[in-house]
Amino acid sequence: MLSFPADRPFDVACLGRLAVDLYAQQIGCSLEAASSFAKYLGGSSANIAFGTARLGLRSAMVSRVGNEQNGRFLLDTLRREGCDVSQVQVDDQRLTGMVLLGIKDQDTFPLLFARENCADMALDADAISEDFLARCRSLVITGTHLSTPSVLAASRRALDIAQRHGLVRVLDIDYRPVLWGLAAKGDGETRYVGSDAVSRHLQAQLGSFDLIIGTEEEWLIAGGVPSDLMASLRSVREHTQAVMVVKRGPLGCSIIEGAVPAALDDAPTVLGERIEVLNVLGAGDAFASGLLSGLLRGKTLVESAAIANACGAIVVSRHGCAPAMPTPAELAHWFSGHRHPRPDQDPQLAHLHRVTAARSQWPELFVLAYDHRAQFEDLARQAGAEGARLPILKQLLNAVVADVERDPGCRGRMGVLIDGRIGEAALHGATGRGWWLGRPIERPGSRPLRFDGTHSLASQLLHWPREQVVKCLVFYHPDDAAVLRSEQDEWLQQVWEATRASGHELLLEVIPPKDMLAPGDTGEAVLRTIRHFYGIGLKPEWWKVGAMAARHWETLDALVRERDPYCRGAVILGLSQPVEQLIAGFAEARAPIVKGFMIGRTAWAGPSLAWLKGEIDDAGLQAQVAANFRRLIAGWRDSRPAQATTAPEAVGALA
Repeated sequence: MLSFPADRPFDVACLGRLAVDLYAQQIGCSLEAASSFAKYLGGSSANIAFGTARLGLRSAMVSRVGNEQNGRFLLDTLRREGCDVSQVQVDDQRLTGMVLLGIKDQDTFPLLFARENCADMALDADAISEDFLARCRSLVITGTHLSTPSVLAASRRALDIAQRHGLVRVLDIDYRPVLWGLAAKGDGETRYVGSDAVSRHLQAQLGSFDLIIGTEEEWLIAGGVPSDLMASLRSVREHTQAVMVVKRGPLGCSIIEGAVPAALDDAPTVLGERIEVLNVLGAGDAFASGLLSGLLRGKTLVESAAIANACGAIVVSRHGCAPAMPTPAELAHWFSGHRHPRPDQDPQLAHLHRVTAARSQWPELFVLAYDHRAQFEDLARQAGAEGARLPILKQLLNAVVADVERDPGCRGRMGVLIDGRIGEAALHGATGRGWWLGRPIERPGSRPLRFDGTHSLASQLLHWPREQVVKCLVFYHPDDAAVLRSEQDEWLQQVWEATRASGHELLLEVIPPKDMLAPGDTGEAVLRTIRHFYGIGLKPEWWKVGAMAARHWETLDALVRERDPYCRGAVILGLSQPVEQLIAGFAEARAPIVKGFMIGRTAWAGPSLAWLKGEIDDAGLQAQVAANFRRLIAGWRDSRPAQATTAPEAVGALA
C-alpha cells in the first residue's frame, strides 16, 4: 500500500532527462526526409513534471540544462505550466540535450538523441537539496538516470534523502537501449535489447523504489529473463516489494501489489481506451502523469490507472508529447461519455485542450491600436509627407506604450495592435516585451473579407511568433444578402481553422456597415452577428466591438458564458470617437466579459498629423499621444469598481 506524506508544499519531484524535442512536422516519412520541425519540451522526467503540473499537481523538476537558449526555453516552458524549476542546475560548460523525432506510422518513430556530454547527464549529486526534497510527497526517477556513474550518484543521493523523509519513490523504467550504449547512435527507436549487465545494474536499484512503472519490454530488461514476461516479473519481485504497474498498450495495464500471479491477466487489470493511434510516442509519460495525479489525490490504484490510460490514449492521438498532455477539463469531458475513437477529431476536446492549458492572464487590457494602414497613408498624403516616415512614426508609438507601462498598475495590462507592413519594425520591437500583441490579417476595407498580402493565411501564420494574436476585422451585418454572408462565413472559417492549426489566439473584430444599421441600433446587429458566428462554430479567444448600451453588454456576457465560457473577453473599439464619448461608453460596459479597450486614432491621429507636418517633434508627439492614452486609462478605471477577473473553473475528473 502506497502511503504519501501529507501537508507538504510539493506533490512530486521529477529527476531525470530534460531536453528539447524537435518533432518532424511531416508525418509518414523518414527522419532523413523531414523538412521542418516543431520545438517542444522533452525528456521523460520533464514530460512527467509538465504533465502532472498540467493536471493540477504541485510538481518540481530536478535536472540540469545548459546556460543557453535551449535551456532557457525549457525553464520558461516549465514555469508557464506551474512547475517549480528552482532545483534545475544551470551548466556553463555543456549544452542542453536534444532529440530529433519523426513519425513514420503508428508504431515507427525514428529518434536521434543528441546527448553527448549534455547538461542533464551531468547532474551534480552534491547540488541536490535535501531541504527541498524533504518538502515533497514523492520522487520520480526515470531509468536513464541510473545508466552512468554520475547520474546514478545523483539519483542515489535523491533516493536516500527520499527514504529518510518518507517520500514515495517511483521508477519509470523508460528503457532506451541507445542511452545504455546497446544500440547504434542513430538507433534511438529500438525499445528492447537484452543485456545481463543492464539487468543486474537495474536490479541493484529496484529495492529503493515503492512504485515501478514499465512496458512489457521494460519489465523484460528489469527482470533479465528474455522472452518471458512472467519470469521477469517474478525476478523483479525478488529484488523489491514495490507496487508494479505493467503497461500493456491498448490492453490497458495490470497492477501487481504482492506476489506475482501465474498469468498477467490474473492481476487486477484496467482495460485500455479504444482509440486510433497517431503514434505511441509520449504515451508512457502521459500514463505516468495520469497515474500520479490520481494517486496523489487519494484515489485507488485502479481509479488512478483509469486516469493514466485516458491520458495515454489522448496523447497518442496528437503531435508531440508535453504539449499534448491533457488538462483536467479534457479528462472531465472524456469521462463524461465523450470518448472519441479519434481524439484528435473531437472538436470539443480540441477546444478544451486549447483554452484550459496554462496561458498568460489579462485581468484588464489597455491597448493602443496602430495596426491601421490606409489611415496612416492618408495622414501622410494630407501632410505632404514621405511614406517612409510612417514606420518611424509607429516605432515612436511603441515608445509611448513603454512609457505608459511604467505608470502604477499598468504592467501586465498593456497591449498594442501593429501591422506587419508599415509597422514591421515596430512589430518586431514590440514582440517579446510581455505586451498583449495583436496583428491584423484583413485587407483594409475589404467586404467581403479578404486577407492582406496572401490568399493562404495558414501558410502566413507559420512565420508568426506564437505570442502574436491574429486580429481579423470583418464588416458584417446579419441582414446582408445571403451570398455575401456565405462568402464572409467561408473566409472566417479559414481564419478559424488556420488559427486552430497554428496555435495563435484569435481576436474577431465585428463592425456592422453604417449603411446597414437601423436607426437607434445600440448593439443589436453586433449581438446577432456574434450569435451567428457561434452558430457556425467560431469560438475566438477575444471579441472586439464598439460601444453598446449596458443591456447589450449584459446580453453579450450571458451569450459568451453559454457558448464558450473560456472566452478571454471582449474589448471596446474606438472608431475615432472623442475621448469623452469613449469614456461615457466605458461606463455602459460594466459586464464581466468586458476586459478593456483597443483604441487608436482617438489617441494618435491629431498628434501624428502634426508630427508629419513638422509642427511638433518626436518628444511632442509622444507627450500628446501618451496624454490621450492616459486619459483613456483613467476614464476606464473611473468607470468601474475594482474587481478581480478570474478564469472559469475547470471542473475536472480529478477533483
